[in-house]
Amino acid sequence: MSHDPNCLFCKIVAGQIPSRKVYEDEQVLAFHDIHPWAPVHVLIIPKLHIASMADLGAEHAGLMGHMSVLAPRLMRELGVTNGFRTVINTGQDGGQEVYHLHMHVMGGPRPWAKG
Repeated sequence: MSHDPNCLFCKIVAGQIPSRKVYEDEQVLAFHDIHPWAPVHVLIIPKLHIASMADLGAEHAGLMGHMSVLAPRLMRELGVTNGFRTVINTGQDGGQEVYHLHMHVMGGPRPWAKG
């Protein structure tokens, strides 16, 4: 399924829930986290509904590469110059709260609230 009507992030992709977008293309959407752990904290999500990293297949390699290459670009554009952290929580034991694959990208001066 490419869209889950009950998924919070699918609703953000569809424009049903507002977000503070920082980037969008045909594959992904990036926006500021509403509960940031760091001075700069964005989420990069695929527009395709994939519940978690555990559900990825070989066909998603290009998508994951795109997300990984986009992360440093966005941090540079948002003024992060001294490093950043990327996190993908996977499943309940991995701390995943929203079951739509998403990459946290966090940067800015330390100390951070978490991480």
